[in-house]
Amino acid sequence: MLALAGSGVWLLRAASEPEQSPIEIPAASVPTADVTPGAVAPPQPQAGAVGEDPLRTWANRVAGRIDIPARALMAYGNAELVLRRTEPACRLSWATLAGIGRVESNHGRFAGAVLRDDGRPSKPIIGVPLDGSAGVKAIRDTDHGQFDGDPAVDRAVGPMQFIPSTWRRWTSDANLDGVGDPQQIDDAALAAGRYLCAGGRDLATPKDWWAAVFSYNNSVPYGQKVFGLADDYARGAG
Repeated sequence: MLALAGSGVWLLRAASEPEQSPIEIPAASVPTADVTPGAVAPPQPQAGAVGEDPLRTWANRVAGRIDIPARALMAYGNAELVLRRTEPACRLSWATLAGIGRVESNHGRFAGAVLRDDGRPSKPIIGVPLDGSAGVKAIRDTDHGQFDGDPAVDRAVGPMQFIPSTWRRWTSDANLDGVGDPQQIDDAALAAGRYLCAGGRDLATPKDWWAAVFSYNNSVPYGQKVFGLADDYARGAG
């Protein structure tokens, strides 16, 4: 059953948050403009409302404009709404999650996958082995192959490309099915949002926005691409 049916914002079930290591921001020049969270916010369901789901309606209306599957937009929008309640000082925008989701997996469509109604891709999204080969960091297996199917080294998994050890720390159950699944885009988007908000960040400020994105991938070109995509998505949804 699709958990988006109905009018309530999903609740958060998550593992305890770990202490965060200091973030080293590259010294290279980066844009200083802000990605303003909530500029084009997904609609807040009203208490006691019945019938049409405003989040689904919003996603269906916006999806075609910005080439994001409506099902992925629902996940990004839900993550913003949940964090607006649980971590209001963070001011995370769905557009930031969408920018990351586009770079990481093309919103669950990597390698021809299709994002299904249950929020899972039609085939698992699993990254390259992190075995220390050229251009790849070496990360020994941390999950005995539970999430990535590789008992030797880790691989990033799911639409938001979590390394298994990171997923264990930030596991979220956004669709309330009792399982935190990195392949399920609602769970993955909420976990990504919580990760970005860590350490009391305020993503309405350029400093914290960039620190958050660099914590996801400490690369200036990566950050610049996410910034451009997030800005385009927010503008396109207006």
